[in-house]
Amino acid sequence: MVPETRTVGFKSGERNLFFHLLTACNLKCRHCYINPEQHGREMVSSEEIEQWLTLFHDPAKESNVIFLGGEPTMHPELARAIKVAREIGYASVTVDSNGYLFHDLLDKITPEEAVLSFSLDGPDPAINDPIRGKGSFDTCTDNLKRAVKKGFAVSLIYTVSRMNIDHLHRMVPLIAELGVHRFFIQVIGLRGRSAAEGPSLQVSPEEWFETVIPAAQAAAGLGIKVNYPKVYLDPDEPFQCAGRVADNFFIFPNRRVYRCPLCEDFPVHAFEIMDNQLVRQEGLTEERFFELNIPEGCVMNRLLQPGNIDYLPNGAPAHRVSCCLLKQEVIPGA
Repeated sequence: MVPETRTVGFKSGERNLFFHLLTACNLKCRHCYINPEQHGREMVSSEEIEQWLTLFHDPAKESNVIFLGGEPTMHPELARAIKVAREIGYASVTVDSNGYLFHDLLDKITPEEAVLSFSLDGPDPAINDPIRGKGSFDTCTDNLKRAVKKGFAVSLIYTVSRMNIDHLHRMVPLIAELGVHRFFIQVIGLRGRSAAEGPSLQVSPEEWFETVIPAAQAAAGLGIKVNYPKVYLDPDEPFQCAGRVADNFFIFPNRRVYRCPLCEDFPVHAFEIMDNQLVRQEGLTEERFFELNIPEGCVMNRLLQPGNIDYLPNGAPAHRVSCCLLKQEVIPGA
């Protein structure tokens, strides 16, 4: 049967915690969004991990946590953090890794405790390694195979940019061969290191539609569930900002807590962790922008990445940009 494509809306009764345990990493990916000047250079302590997981867990909601870095597996207490999250009651635990899996992670946790999400930006070393680092393709794929063999549910993240968009279709047979359960196709944002590269790394709306959608359909045709950012809204589709209608928190080692990932390069965080309490910040914060309604859709995209918006001769935007957290999901046909 033909794969089904649907928009995954923001769920009420769900809380998602994006927990950056550290900002250090063994790689220097060209599109990395981490900004140590704004996110901190320290490592969250074992005590703080447990305190913050408890602070953000809401027993009245389905709470999920995604551990990130930097490279989260460089944190010596990651395995313990995963177990603590489960003990507290988080419904799901995911680790987003570059694939190096430091500290023997696969030997310290079980497939029931966490989903492992690997990052790969090319179907072979020639494409992937200039983006992510020499040797990263082989290391990532080798450890992914090990994880699959041990019974872990694994997903794979591919960040589409000018550097690799022409090779996205080649990922489809690779992820099927590797045993990947879910494929996340991401759009590059001008944050962190990629901001220094400028708009040259971004792809046009036409390229996005012509390349990403067929690749997603092809992967779903092989039985793999695919998610990719909605990016552009349909003409009659209402704009919704996750900062207003979703319960997402992006926390960093320096105790900053954001509601919108596009804001993370700037000191406009809505909250800060102080004395193990979540304290709303005063003054000009990201929450002030969430209330604005503009023809272009996402306010933060218009302010921070205006170069990815095209306009018609009458001055109207050619496309309205959706909230960056709104996803399209392609489900394999039954």
